[in-house]
Amino acid sequence: MSVILVTGGTGHLGRDIVDRLVKSGRRVRILARSAQSRANVEWATGDLATGAGVADSLRNVHTVINAATFSPIARRGGIRLVDFFSSPAAVDVDGTRRLLALCQEASVAHFVHVSIVGLHDASLPYARVKLAGEQLVRGSTLSWSVIPAMPFYYLLDKLLAGLLRIPVWPVPRTVFNPVDTSDVADYVIRCAFDGEHGDRAEIGGPDELSCVEFARQYLSVRGLRRAVLPIALSDRAARGMGFVVSDGVRGSLCWRDWLRRQYLDHRQAA
Repeated sequence: MSVILVTGGTGHLGRDIVDRLVKSGRRVRILARSAQSRANVEWATGDLATGAGVADSLRNVHTVINAATFSPIARRGGIRLVDFFSSPAAVDVDGTRRLLALCQEASVAHFVHVSIVGLHDASLPYARVKLAGEQLVRGSTLSWSVIPAMPFYYLLDKLLAGLLRIPVWPVPRTVFNPVDTSDVADYVIRCAFDGEHGDRAEIGGPDELSCVEFARQYLSVRGLRRAVLPIALSDRAARGMGFVVSDGVRGSLCWRDWLRRQYLDHRQAA
């Protein structure tokens, strides 16, 4: 059986992708800096940022799903001043370049790259890094697919949780439609094996809501009281920060239901 290599397979999206691949009976290999306890997958020890172990991870691989990224904002769940000036490129640019070259040498049949919606208009350094990585994929002679996804619910949850220490939340009125990783994982796997290649439709969540409404639903489900202060944001500034509405495939899990699963269902189970 041919192998499916998943980079970023221990992250939020990567775990959902791996779960679905395993359930469908496919042979899955995860490239990670260290093997974990999961026994129904193969582990390849390596690091995209340094290149260590990457060539060996591609042995007998038919399809690569590149879900790896390094976002300081996502890792810490908040924006700092440094994020407006720089973002590390070792994984998303250098690692992608190296991975593409090694995939070419290994005769990989399909390279599936998970990207972000609206990168051409975004101004944050992380977005520029992601765009550079995406452009490397587009310039490759491999058979590739690029899948732009909206920001994930778990990141929005972390960003809002970071505001809990202040009583008044200044929140843009801008409309966007974040999405759950489960819906993105379903779509990524469909794109990986449907026989088509190239640019794929964007995927976003089912809710086109203002950031204000997303914040209010968050507070409501969690039973919290904070004053939400709507603020105006120009279209240009909103696009620069990644607040756009995707044009393409829509997921099925809405924000309120995701919150209920995270907070109410877990509380009841406990």
